[in-house]
Amino acid sequence: MTRLFAFIRKEFLQFKRDPKMLAMSILSPLLQLILLGYAASFDISHIPTAVWDRDGSAMSRSYIDAFQASDAFKVLSPLQSREELVRRLDTGEAALALIIEEGFQSHILAGESPKVAALVDGTDTNTATSGLFYSGEVTKSFVQRSRKPPLTSLMTHKAGQVVPRMRVTFNQSLESRYFLVPGILGLVLMIITMTLTSLAIVKEKEKGTLEQVMVTPVKGWEVILGKLIPFAVIGMIDVLLVIGAAVFLFGIPLKGSLALLLALSFLYLLSMLGLGLFISTISRTQQQAMLTAVFFIITPMVFLSGFIFPVRNMPEGIQLVTPLLPLKHYLEIIRGIFLRGAGIRQLWAPVSALAVLSLGIFSVSLLRFRKSSE
Repeated sequence: MTRLFAFIRKEFLQFKRDPKMLAMSILSPLLQLILLGYAASFDISHIPTAVWDRDGSAMSRSYIDAFQASDAFKVLSPLQSREELVRRLDTGEAALALIIEEGFQSHILAGESPKVAALVDGTDTNTATSGLFYSGEVTKSFVQRSRKPPLTSLMTHKAGQVVPRMRVTFNQSLESRYFLVPGILGLVLMIITMTLTSLAIVKEKEKGTLEQVMVTPVKGWEVILGKLIPFAVIGMIDVLLVIGAAVFLFGIPLKGSLALLLALSFLYLLSMLGLGLFISTISRTQQQAMLTAVFFIITPMVFLSGFIFPVRNMPEGIQLVTPLLPLKHYLEIIRGIFLRGAGIRQLWAPVSALAVLSLGIFSVSLLRFRKSSE
């Protein structure tokens, strides 16, 4: 134990002598969370909307006012010709264009359906889908307000209507930030812990200092623990910083147990340390280690773990691969603890999967590291 503590102290001294690496290890996760937390959002609002009102009536202006009153749309200056409409769509100045045909008011007063065309820029499918949905809702609401019931209907018995009362649980405001920010914690821990671990070990291999340590009386397991424990400590510091920023900066409530979240975060860190150790055994240079981490581990985990795209929407063949990704299970855990206040009983399945993966990855990496060192 004395040799192990001395080795760990040596690793922390190396961090002290390299303030840039220490700053990147601790401050970088916090900066990434702030940038991604504010920049990354699936919420669609203020869609630039161009309107060509060919009717020019009071009802058509009231219809346009309904779009202006909605936070989903930002109505631009009125159009005067079809050429101007096409130009705004082609240049990207407008993402949605409305054409209100002549006779809009007269058709409504006559109980008929007026013609309104909606042109949507499909290059951004998320904005296009939201624009079509919100424009349909605005139109439906406008029609209900403007339509007057005929006199004959007042003399007949009115049929009952089903009026659902809907309530959103766990995220009443439906803000995507509540979904993304907890997931960013798993993404940031993966990038920082895994890449720094692999780069630090490969850096010593390049300099030849790792071989010098291996020929000393220090045992192999002491070398491994002495290398990984400092990164585990830094990783847990990052966990606390990111959780604090999520709660106090972004206002996301931590409904579950902080102790459980920290314990399962350490379990997740174990898998990331194992991956970093494994990368260091198959890489000869820091450039190789970085490219291996980015292209073969980080990129697949980001796209296949459910961080951005729901796993259930992926092809069945890819869904069979996703359980092998530690980030997938950690995202289920952290979002469950943060947003639903879930405990170990509700999270038993992802916790068990993450424990098996973490122990398996770490064990294989240890054996690989010992074999490559020998």
